[in-house]
Amino acid sequence: MAWLLVVVAGLLETGFAVSLKLSHGFTRPWPTIAFALFALGSFGLLTLALKRLDVDPAYAAWTGIGAAGTAIYGMVFLGDIVSTLKIVSITLVIVGVVGLQLSGPAP
Repeated sequence: MAWLLVVVAGLLETGFAVSLKLSHGFTRPWPTIAFALFALGSFGLLTLALKRLDVDPAYAAWTGIGAAGTAIYGMVFLGDIVSTLKIVSITLVIVGVVGLQLSGPAP
């Protein structure tokens, strides 16, 4: 259950990063409100998950999901440049997060 919270928190991190871009420096109200809601949800779920998980793999998973999700969203929906190096790098982030999870005992 705690890992599910981390995954959802990471997806919400993607939401707050994208909303932050779309807010144009907090000048657009709806993306600004979305940013605040996504951020509160993301940090809240991560906080709950950290009650049961070690901080290093949980935080790495949270940031990895958020970083990979934001990069993928940007390439698919925002016209960010797609390159082989970006895709390889996203893959390495995901592999690194999985490696951290596998490196320690399960709670």
